[in-house]
Amino acid sequence: MTKSTLFSTAIAAIMMAACGSADYSKTPSGITYKIVEKGSGPQVKLGQFLKVHYTQKVNDSILGTSHGGVPAFARVDSVGAVYNPAEVFRFVHKGDSVVVVQEVDSLLKQNPMGLPPFMKKGDKLYLTFRVVDVLENEQQVQQEQQKEMAGQEGRDQAALDAYLKKNNIKAEKVGKGTYVSVQTPGEGVAADSGKYVSVKYRGKLLSGKEFESTMEPGKDPIGFVLGQGQVIPGWDEGLKKFAKGGKGTLYIPGFLAYGMRPGPGGQQNEALVFDIEMVDIADKAPEAKQNPMMKPVDSVRAHPSH
Repeated sequence: MTKSTLFSTAIAAIMMAACGSADYSKTPSGITYKIVEKGSGPQVKLGQFLKVHYTQKVNDSILGTSHGGVPAFARVDSVGAVYNPAEVFRFVHKGDSVVVVQEVDSLLKQNPMGLPPFMKKGDKLYLTFRVVDVLENEQQVQQEQQKEMAGQEGRDQAALDAYLKKNNIKAEKVGKGTYVSVQTPGEGVAADSGKYVSVKYRGKLLSGKEFESTMEPGKDPIGFVLGQGQVIPGWDEGLKKFAKGGKGTLYIPGFLAYGMRPGPGGQQNEALVFDIEMVDIADKAPEAKQNPMMKPVDSVRAHPSH
């Protein structure tokens, strides 16, 4: 049984205990919650911050989890009857493990415009969290966030390093941790920050599963200004090794890909692999094509009152 299976089994047991027992409570707005394991610390105070590890589920489907990654931080406030898990925060202690249950029907009443497609009437939304620590102010939160992010970056880099070693992949490490394998460097000056680049790519997970490609005939490359944060950081780092016509592969650790956001494989901190072709490099982006049904730009500028 894997670690993730053990964790899922434990969460399922907690939720069954919470929903099958009479000793759980309701907030003024109707959210059901239960402290399934009590910590030894004092009850939190308004204005403090919770450092928590959490898992969120719709019925039996996991939407997201911080376990194995960076914890979340939440301020303890008196928020009123808002039908939000924040209502529960002021009742917890350091070390508590808590289950919060929301009815999707109640969420729909608050959001008449609708909810995400993975939620439907009759569903339940479960949030389970453990209070790892209680912090006094935003400065402490920032310090903890920096420490946690540094630890996550180290784990992401170690995972990619292990993958490259296991598969005997020779690649150059550049920037903060992207690896680049150059098949063909291309001709002329290499791409650099501020240049407009056109790139074709094939994106894959470490498992080899392809999730997106523009390599097929007839598909256009994507264009963007390099080094301006318009793409994931690993691209901004790795593409600088290629000139026009260059081809190769980028190996990008999770923190230089999508980080804590779910990646193409649906997981946080996913390492990604991109086969790329540098189609073109220009000093600036091409001018947008003029729509023939619209007034020419020059005439608009000539007559600003229009």
